Amino acid sequence: MTIDRTTLRWNGWGPVKQENPLPSDSPKWDWIQESLGLSRLPSTPAVPLPSIRLPTCRISESVLEKLRGIVGANQLRTDDYERAFHARGKSYHDLLYVRAGKLDMAPDAVAYPRSADEALAVVKLCAEEDIALVPFGGGSSVVGGVNAMARSLGGAVLTLDTTLMTRIIQIDKMSMTARIEAGIYGPQLEEQLQAHGVTLGHYPQSFPLSTLGGWIAARGAGQQSNRYGKAEKWLVSAKLATPRGFWTTEATPASAAGPNLNQLVAGSEGILGVIVEATVKIHELPERKDYRGYLFKNFAAGVDAARRINHAEIPVAMVRLSDAPETYFFQTFSSSSSGGLKSKLQAAYLKMKGFNETPCLMLIGHEGPKETVIWAQEQTEAICKRQGALALGTGPGKRWYHGRFDSPAIRDPMMDRGLGVDTLETSTRWSNIANLHEKVSAAIAGAMAAHMPEQHARGIVMGHVSHSYPDGASLYFTFIFPRQLDREVEQWQAIKRAASDAIIMNGGTISHHHGVGLDHAPWLAEEKGEIGFALLKAAKREMDPKGVMNPGKLLG
Repeated sequence: MTIDRTTLRWNGWGPVKQENPLPSDSPKWDWIQESLGLSRLPSTPAVPLPSIRLPTCRISESVLEKLRGIVGANQLRTDDYERAFHARGKSYHDLLYVRAGKLDMAPDAVAYPRSADEALAVVKLCAEEDIALVPFGGGSSVVGGVNAMARSLGGAVLTLDTTLMTRIIQIDKMSMTARIEAGIYGPQLEEQLQAHGVTLGHYPQSFPLSTLGGWIAARGAGQQSNRYGKAEKWLVSAKLATPRGFWTTEATPASAAGPNLNQLVAGSEGILGVIVEATVKIHELPERKDYRGYLFKNFAAGVDAARRINHAEIPVAMVRLSDAPETYFFQTFSSSSSGGLKSKLQAAYLKMKGFNETPCLMLIGHEGPKETVIWAQEQTEAICKRQGALALGTGPGKRWYHGRFDSPAIRDPMMDRGLGVDTLETSTRWSNIANLHEKVSAAIAGAMAAHMPEQHARGIVMGHVSHSYPDGASLYFTFIFPRQLDREVEQWQAIKRAASDAIIMNGGTISHHHGVGLDHAPWLAEEKGEIGFALLKAAKREMDPKGVMNPGKLLG
């Protein structure tokens, strides 16, 4: 069964009853206010759903009746909660609208098919009736990828929610593959796989609230992608429900029969069809896991260590390097107090060792057979120490691993206090990491400074390397800023535009693993080039002649 949507926040992240990580009496608010240079933190609660009037349903009763005939009366929802929940994804940009009660983009109805055949029947009906269809799994997109956008002004929109499609159809331990329905959530997927002694190993930060189909559609990356790969690496084959019928991609381990079309599915974001099944690579459960921390004197030294680890082909699960602002922010934010003997002794020790200026924390994870993990950990530690790192042991790694899915929950209470929190990511070659990190950080900081609500207010820009390869790595940025409450969307657009322009002008990709959706679409054509972009548009026309599949996403 799907997660009961009423147990989840329709206008925020996570369960309705989750513990508030920043209650109103938390001493951290004083530190946040001081860090952002604010005279006060205003109260900016979200508009409650009963106070919001949703648009009138634009799907005729006759078509609704046909949909009920396909999925069943209980699996077609037109109530306000379901429509509000499926209106948008979970980006900061999306939340500005839903928290303000602006739900003009809500779908007219939500269909929950229980099988691939039902999904195909819904897709074909929408094509026949010229109804926009938006595929929806966990709804965790942070780039506008699941927003209920119509084909034209005043057009009808149906959201197809895949989360009743949760079967693991087959586990082939001889070939180490599994065939799985696409609507299964991360925890349910891993629970069932691990009962058979295997794992997919895909753990994005959204893992508790995202689905297999969504990971593939956005070309996502898990936190241990160095070992288990991004979605396009572990995808073996996919089955899509399209306006032209079922499309199943090739499933052989290798082929020279033309281009591999799985690479067209991974990152397709629902514009070609609904991913209903996928065959994926699986792995034996790791015998041992080892996560530990290292402190570098600066970001450049850490980047060089990460590069050397990749070039040495050491089997790591994760290499995550925070820059100095992120290291400082999360160390201070996670501290239970601002002072004390222990913290003073730590500061004195780090100063003595020369780590008092711009220290940067690296977390390295190993997973696999015991002997391999022990050997790999020794090799990575030796490289880190040669680059001047201070070994911190397993404590930082264990703390990160225990709370690795918790960060998104911090955004809601911050938005309740007039603050904005957003993220974006890119990747580039090793020789360009320092330049891209500097230019994007400066672009975000400059755009924030130009759009502040108070004279002395300021924003915080943090970054980290979180996925790495022999030829380069990703850069992930988080930025926190006081909102201009009278022009919140315009403020965000200015920051987003500045950062995205800096990425493209300085040799980065517009997205490493978040996808394109609506937010990154304006920059995609430049990245792909005229011919490449034309090829994508041609594939869209061939698979979806009427343009009903997830309008506006990816191609704009």
